[in-house]
Amino acid sequence: MATHPYRIVNVFTENQGTLTGNPLCVFESAGDLNGEQMQALALQFNLSETTFILPSTRANARLRIFTPAYEMPFAGHPTLGSAHVCRALKLGGDSLTLETQAGLIPVTAKADRWTLTALPPTHREVEEPREILAAALSLEAKDIGEKPLWVRAGKEQLIVPLKSTEAVRRARPDSAKLNALKSIDGQSMAYVFALTGEREALSRFFFPKDNNFLEDPATGSATANFGGWFIAMGKKLPVSLKISQGEMIRRPSQLYLDVTENKEIRVGGDVIELGRGSITL
Repeated sequence: MATHPYRIVNVFTENQGTLTGNPLCVFESAGDLNGEQMQALALQFNLSETTFILPSTRANARLRIFTPAYEMPFAGHPTLGSAHVCRALKLGGDSLTLETQAGLIPVTAKADRWTLTALPPTHREVEEPREILAAALSLEAKDIGEKPLWVRAGKEQLIVPLKSTEAVRRARPDSAKLNALKSIDGQSMAYVFALTGEREALSRFFFPKDNNFLEDPATGSATANFGGWFIAMGKKLPVSLKISQGEMIRRPSQLYLDVTENKEIRVGGDVIELGRGSITL
């Protein structure tokens, strides 16, 4: 039997509030755990993601990222939260690189605000008409703003601009209809947003679990794809936004998106450590 230490951190916190942001469990040294055990531990903690830090020959550390149901190639809040733990473990400092299944992700910090540089994005058109897309979100076609797109800056997701924050708050996933809209890896995930000014936005993210859809408090991968949407739409760069997410599930979160003039996408947020523990297997 072996003891496996872990830390609970909150990522994308609102003003560093203790019980804000998106929680994450990070196992500090997972070299003696196999994939089946990692998946079981992710189900045990039942957070949106659990990460496992492993040695890397290409980066400061390698990450494996699991939801309670499956492994993910990349996710934003697990990357930033794991970087925070890696620094605490002296695997790197305020600038480090993490190896994920999607590729090498550079991460930097100023105090406890961590920022990742996403992979170069790709995009593709949404084949379904607006009426079908709107119905999948329990909205009307007139609620949808500019062009929705599938965007991938690590993990492909459906990015849907809405015309108002009222429409963002009114959105509700219709499980059967949204589940029919599949990403290239066969998953149905939707990110809806509305700009609330030149430098602020309100967003929500829906993801599948069993036969239903849940809402995520704060989603770094989708925020990176949001940045990819700006690039795909030919918007004027640079873009700098503070994004509010988690309002509708009483878990307020703040994310920071920057898209540079040379089309680099950076996603940042504040990370705090909430607690530590260990599991013996």
